[in-house]
Amino acid sequence: MKKDEWHIVRFASRGNNSFIEAAMAAVQDYFTENKISIYANREMWIKTIVMLSLYFVPYTLMVVGAGAGNIWLYLGLWLLTGLGMTGIGATIMHDANHGAFSPKKSVNNFIGHILEVIGGYAATWKIQHNVLHHTYTNVTGLDEDIDSIKFLRFSPNQPRHWYHRYQFIYAWFFYMLMTLFWMTAKDYLQVLRYKNHGLLIKQKVSLKQAMFRISVFKVFYYGYILVLPLLFSGVPWYWVLTGFFLMHFTAGLLLACIFQPAHVMTSSEFATPVVVDDVKRMENSWAIHEVVNTTNYAPRSRILSWCIGGLNYQIEHHLFSGICHVHYRKLAPIIKAKAAAFNLPYQVQPTFIHALWEHGRMLKQLGVAGGRKH
Repeated sequence: MKKDEWHIVRFASRGNNSFIEAAMAAVQDYFTENKISIYANREMWIKTIVMLSLYFVPYTLMVVGAGAGNIWLYLGLWLLTGLGMTGIGATIMHDANHGAFSPKKSVNNFIGHILEVIGGYAATWKIQHNVLHHTYTNVTGLDEDIDSIKFLRFSPNQPRHWYHRYQFIYAWFFYMLMTLFWMTAKDYLQVLRYKNHGLLIKQKVSLKQAMFRISVFKVFYYGYILVLPLLFSGVPWYWVLTGFFLMHFTAGLLLACIFQPAHVMTSSEFATPVVVDDVKRMENSWAIHEVVNTTNYAPRSRILSWCIGGLNYQIEHHLFSGICHVHYRKLAPIIKAKAAAFNLPYQVQPTFIHALWEHGRMLKQLGVAGGRKH
């Protein structure tokens, strides 16, 4: 992404009586008629307690010595912490940093900073996810969710190398490293890049402030997640490190498997902007662009949806990210009907396994000459 490139890409006008206007009106009617808030309800608060407990309870047990006499129990506690980390990232932090947890900005900011507690940095996450990914989904050079390391090709508009032929096999290993890279180097690299692109100022933070805060948060994170277990768990250091890596491998793989099947799919459009009068323009309006580049999955699995923060309803999330995810299941039929009325696709994979399989197929197609099959 070149400096300020994100400023000069424009989506087509949505026009009058557009799909998004109809969808917004229908969604508003749903909340008005049912007299409910778009923000967190009791279910969300219960989930918040559960996910925080799933992370902090096994961690606390490890520190006080639980599992010191049984290495499998000890590693199992680290595994649970990885599941809790996934739950916090996909449910609590995600909604709060979208401003969807509470109508009060201060509450969203406070809860959103749980990201720093699990090793990240909210300001860079908001730029990558809220600003770039949610605006320019699947647009090469702008959506950093698909602009990954050179060993992974997530778009037919990216260069292809010989080793991409095997990415459908090895990509899962790199997915496992996702949070580990994030909690070590990624935030530093991003903050430097965002400063150069004029994006950091949008979060009302300077480069100096961001670098200082990231460093403080990383020291805090590694201090409690590694140093305390090393000092007090009564477990040899190599098992502590093994558990730490197990936690991150679990969270990285699960988070990638939650997000990747939503966009890197055979049904995704991967449109590119066209230069018109020195301005890069997209063919579709923003809302239509989101619909044709997003896929839902496992709509009948309430358990999965509860565990992953409703992110199996990615179409609803991308169109209405300011609404708490606990409402997505009820909104899905509304959005699907509006999409059909405007002759728009509404991509859904019936199960989570189907979604992962199709994502794997897309990785394989992107690894061969031509990039993908139509």
